[in-house]
Amino acid sequence: MGQEVLQLRVVLRSISPLIWRRLLVRSDTSIARLHQILQVAFGWQDMHLHRFEIRGRPYGIHQDGGAFFDTNAHEALIGQLMLRRLERFTYEYDFGDGWLHDLRIEVTSLIDPKRVYPVCIAGRRAAPPEDCGGPHAFMANRSRFALMGESLSRAHLDLDGLADEVDDEDCDILSHYHPERFDRRAINRRLAALAPPSKERAADEGHRSDPY
Repeated sequence: MGQEVLQLRVVLRSISPLIWRRLLVRSDTSIARLHQILQVAFGWQDMHLHRFEIRGRPYGIHQDGGAFFDTNAHEALIGQLMLRRLERFTYEYDFGDGWLHDLRIEVTSLIDPKRVYPVCIAGRRAAPPEDCGGPHAFMANRSRFALMGESLSRAHLDLDGLADEVDDEDCDILSHYHPERFDRRAINRRLAALAPPSKERAADEGHRSDPY
């Protein structure tokens, strides 16, 4: 089977208005690499455990304190899982907060040799701040997080008044949080910098550099 491009729509569950991304990934993208792509696309910090669930089977990268997975996530390729168009699978990040992402393949197309993958082509809104308590806590405190983020980024926040509830790490995270911000160019710069490249991309680059 030749390599193709999968157009994925990824929606963060239990949040309104929707927080979502539309991504183009190669069919030879591993589950491990898809984890990295989603971390970048949503601006997560990869500080917590994660897992995919695809047709009832868990996939992920083992980390200390986490579950073991029967399948090597570096070898399982998304294009080999034979997912049907619009068939849903899930990605969960941070088992404490429980951020569930619903993924669906919208379109399958041919690879554009002039384009670098993965790439984000659309989306709306920033993902919630790390460790904010999960979807329900985030929805209950969304306006407060937004105000704190704006105040921190402008250095107008009275830190003494919030010393008991905002530590230095929270300040750093919240200072970059703006709920309506979606910077596709910044996301794509980070996606382009992901390493290592796929074997196929490395081979393509090698062929292009071959004078013969």
